Amino acid sequence: MTAVPTIGVLALQGDVREHMRALEAAGARALSVRRPDELERVDGIVLPGGESTTMWRLARSFEMLEPLRKRIEAGLPAYGSCAGMIMLADRIRDGVAGQETVGGIDMTVRRNAFGRQVDSFESAVELTGMGDAPYHAVFIRAPWVESVGEAVEVLGRTESGPSAGRIVAVRQGRLIATAFHPELTGDYRVHHYFADLVRRATEEE
Repeated sequence: MTAVPTIGVLALQGDVREHMRALEAAGARALSVRRPDELERVDGIVLPGGESTTMWRLARSFEMLEPLRKRIEAGLPAYGSCAGMIMLADRIRDGVAGQETVGGIDMTVRRNAFGRQVDSFESAVELTGMGDAPYHAVFIRAPWVESVGEAVEVLGRTESGPSAGRIVAVRQGRLIATAFHPELTGDYRVHHYFADLVRRATEEE
């Protein structure tokens, strides 16, 4: 697979530059996306970490929520990290009143499940399809996945601590999500995995 996909990063809030750097290291062309016309130019989209309620409100203000829903429903590959995982969830627990998501992954996600900012931590996670070595994952006010539908593949769970066994990485078709922040680690296996997924999707169309 030699094609260079154009992958956007939703640039309303969160770790935009870090994701763009990681995507370029993974062999993709990265594009900052703030408007619907920019969304139409990408082969895939990253919904970065940040604060999910702020991201939802900004997506509404910038008139991006419905365009994102429509393109993802039409088959646009998407990757969500931390707050981005919440944005891709069909259902949220502990959300604020009226909080909406883009949706697409048949899962229930709990906001701030691992605790507040002071409870941020790092943990090894075995990731299916991303090499044999454990992934050193960084969790910051992270969600976890409480339940998934039959179409969802669990890619990773926490391995230690009081929350051992919690689902923190999933895939459903062309959509993937992680509760942690791979853009902060210098280990770009998740971004390589997503870039390859986007390449395959563009070849199928």
